[in-house]
Amino acid sequence: MTFNFSQYVTLIASVFLSAVFLLFPSSAIALNVDEAVFAGGCFWCLEHDFEGLSGVVSVESGYSGGTLQNPTYKQVSSGGTGHKESVNVLFDANEISYKDLLRTYWRNVDAIDGDGQFCDRGDSYQPVIFTRDKIQLAQANESFIAAAKELNLSLEDLKVEIKSFEKFWPAEDYHQNFAEENQLKYNFYRYSCGRDDRLNALWGKKARTDSDWSENI
Repeated sequence: MTFNFSQYVTLIASVFLSAVFLLFPSSAIALNVDEAVFAGGCFWCLEHDFEGLSGVVSVESGYSGGTLQNPTYKQVSSGGTGHKESVNVLFDANEISYKDLLRTYWRNVDAIDGDGQFCDRGDSYQPVIFTRDKIQLAQANESFIAAAKELNLSLEDLKVEIKSFEKFWPAEDYHQNFAEENQLKYNFYRYSCGRDDRLNALWGKKARTDSDWSENI
């Protein structure tokens, strides 16, 4: 029995798809993967904050918001590139929504500090929500209003910026999964930076959660 080229391609594709269905559960095939990019100070911390959420597929530390191509950590941390330390969150929209991620983001940043975050100062640590389309922009704006209400502040008091996403540059390998691979150093840094103490003071019991917005304060 002989095959022409199109029959051969069809056979290979059929074998590949059969293997995929055998190796992976149906839930994995039905993933509805979307992306979200956030800046909120140290990307080690923000990466770790998102990684534990059900429905999050992966989180990558990197740089976004500037014009410099292929930026390095040294260049970004020195200032002047316009880039912020950021995280790119891949998530299954069937399990967790962009609105859920927004609530998690707000409860993990100091929303009234526009000069950096916690012990990290400078423009590369400024908090930014980078929106990828009109839907994300609308939901980010809604979250901005909800956060102000929950904190009982005016919109002008919040220093988180909302900007259009342009490009995400992955950070160097040694920055990825830093909290997991360098637990002692990470825990010491996070504690000494006062991140959780400040979040508790600002957000109270809702610090570091994605619970629903308060109806009114």
